[in-house]
Amino acid sequence: MNKRITTVLFDLDGTIVDTNELIIQSFMYALNGIVPESFGREHIIPSMGQPLTSQLQEFSGREQVDDLTVLYREYNLKHHDEMVALFAGVAEVIPALRQAGLRVGIVTTKMRATTIRALKLLGIYEYIETIVTIEDVEHPKPHAEPVAKAITALGVEPAATMMVGDSTVDMQSATAAGAIPVGVAWSLKGADILKEAGAAHVIDEMTDLLNLVGIEGVSR
Repeated sequence: MNKRITTVLFDLDGTIVDTNELIIQSFMYALNGIVPESFGREHIIPSMGQPLTSQLQEFSGREQVDDLTVLYREYNLKHHDEMVALFAGVAEVIPALRQAGLRVGIVTTKMRATTIRALKLLGIYEYIETIVTIEDVEHPKPHAEPVAKAITALGVEPAATMMVGDSTVDMQSATAAGAIPVGVAWSLKGADILKEAGAAHVIDEMTDLLNLVGIEGVSR
């Protein structure tokens, strides 16, 4: 990298926290009886990472989805703690970034309460300096606002900031904010989709991020 990276922002779901199955099952629960019986995970995965309301509108064909949102969150909260885990390497890499002096933040389309719940449950909340959620922005990803807001909160330069995510909207938001978009190969959408969306790098393992930002790796 020509410019020293000072900051790493992370998406949450599907990037550092494996909530994939929880999200899919929450949608299936909320949409039961609303969508055709043929509706399944392959219909849900492409839009994962987008705001919940817009996803429910897309899947149900309805404009008003408040009732579906209640059902989604009912299932999600009930099963949250038993169905979430950190992806491999996250528990080592995030503390290593902070120890090396880098700034670390979260930029997510989740609500703040469930974001903090996951970070605390999985033991990495103390390392996160700023959190931008769906409730903190007028324009969610893929708009520049969420990533730009985190950059402003930390007082860092966009060009020295990486935004790591598993979704096309993460790559687009990072690019729009002037940050460096980094995709994760464990995305359910696949690495090629992220590259097409503008990813400057795609990491195969979270530990690869350490080399990318120019600090010593951690033992696996």
